[in-house]
Amino acid sequence: MIKGLLAGLVLYAGVTGSAAAKNVNILPGKAPATMTTAPKQQHPDDHSTVTLDRGCIVRGPRDKKVIALEFTGGNFADGGTTILETLDKHDIKASFFFIGDFFRNPEFRPIIERIRDEGHYLGPHSDQHPLYASWEEPPKLLISKEEFNADIDANMATLAKFGVSPEKARYFIPPYEHYTQEISDWTAERGMVLINLTRGTRTHADYMQDDDPKYIASEEMVKSVLDYEQKDPDGLNGFLLLMHIGAGPGRTRDHLYNYLDDLLVELKRRGYSFQRVDELLSPAE
Repeated sequence: MIKGLLAGLVLYAGVTGSAAAKNVNILPGKAPATMTTAPKQQHPDDHSTVTLDRGCIVRGPRDKKVIALEFTGGNFADGGTTILETLDKHDIKASFFFIGDFFRNPEFRPIIERIRDEGHYLGPHSDQHPLYASWEEPPKLLISKEEFNADIDANMATLAKFGVSPEKARYFIPPYEHYTQEISDWTAERGMVLINLTRGTRTHADYMQDDDPKYIASEEMVKSVLDYEQKDPDGLNGFLLLMHIGAGPGRTRDHLYNYLDDLLVELKRRGYSFQRVDELLSPAE
């Protein structure tokens, strides 16, 4: 599916990461997420450390050609079967983060159980997908500590119903992939770790509907990954590559999950392997 794209790929082409890093379960009346602060390496010359932004891990160690695939979900799971079959084909374990409503949806139970039973990471993404911070720069906190903890408690309770204990679900992706230093601190106080996507590619835009003026074709998303791999001196080492488990009926032109197989083939050809987020990040914490 992307063979023509790969054949015509211009190496070292510039790529602009989407400023609107939204989740598939965008709530009515909410603006798209923007995180414009440049992430900082905790020790820029030490490739064995993680990269932090406002206390949140946004990239794993850069000393090995290892990528962690992240999938978030809220309202839709139309790509679930395709994604899991592709991961199984390549013997790859990925990481899935769902909101409480996703866990409570009986239609999604078979997919969730399969994710768990096939050895993928299963973690929280908030319960009701609240907006933690304003869209301005720097963002202002919009949620109290009590509200934050109540929301995470509810999300963790839904995980527990699938046999996932808090000890096995320490890594947490915030709703809208949007946060402040306070969110990182509160997450740490719970014994958890706030993580996000690594910026620079466009795969997180795979939720966009057909009529979205910022619609990005899946081939462009794939190209952004391969371009970035050539542009960054560290390639995709330690990359947290975020996609969504579904886009819903409003996206019909194409779906990134149908391109996942070819993307993984090419990344493996370039020497990359894949790990769950806990496997990639735990040694470097």
